[in-house]
Amino acid sequence: MTAAPQTVRVMTWNIHGAVGRNPRFELARVVALIRRWMPDIIALQEIDSRRRPPKGGNPFTLLKDALGQHGIGAKAITTADGDYGQMLISCCPVLDSGVYDISWPEREPRRAIMADIEVPGGRLRFVATHLGLAIHERRNQARTLLAIAGDPSVPTVVMGDFNDWFWPGSVRQVLSRAFPGRSRYRTFPSIFPLLRLDRIYCRPREALLRSFIDPAARGISDHLPVIGDVALGTAAPRA
Repeated sequence: MTAAPQTVRVMTWNIHGAVGRNPRFELARVVALIRRWMPDIIALQEIDSRRRPPKGGNPFTLLKDALGQHGIGAKAITTADGDYGQMLISCCPVLDSGVYDISWPEREPRRAIMADIEVPGGRLRFVATHLGLAIHERRNQARTLLAIAGDPSVPTVVMGDFNDWFWPGSVRQVLSRAFPGRSRYRTFPSIFPLLRLDRIYCRPREALLRSFIDPAARGISDHLPVIGDVALGTAAPRA
């Protein structure tokens, strides 16, 4: 009898600066919702240390300490008031990592985080990102993500906010060829989701066992999170 594969739970969420619809700074609600699903690797976008909780503290540090043992921050904007960007947080050991500048000229700075992480079943590569708003910008950034992901034989998860709603020549079209396992949920705006901006892409296809969203996040951010279960060395179909 073949043993069931060990899985790792991943999650991507644009937390909108931890400002809900009230709008108050609600980092505690962000942490509580993430903990509910117990993810092992988390990609968070729009972390903003310029908005500090009442008792002080940097959200980049607070989120890492609350959610995982390892945190890789990618600060795209730095001002006198603080930093703005994204983060990859892991409860599993990080073997190698890097932050890449994928900015397009005269557009908002953008970053991608790459990390090789030791997960149950072996070594898994993660690329976390938050792409730009212009079509040509995103197309260029999608090609860059393929280069960052590297060797096609390496099991890899690419996740984040891709800001992609345009199909012909889109990010989805480019990435789905290399990462055939993918989520397809509408995540924005969270109150009435219409656009599939936030996604998990995976290779090989069968490694992504299942994925889902959490509508409870609609009161915390303008995006819904996407959660997925990934396993290495399995041929089980996706749910």
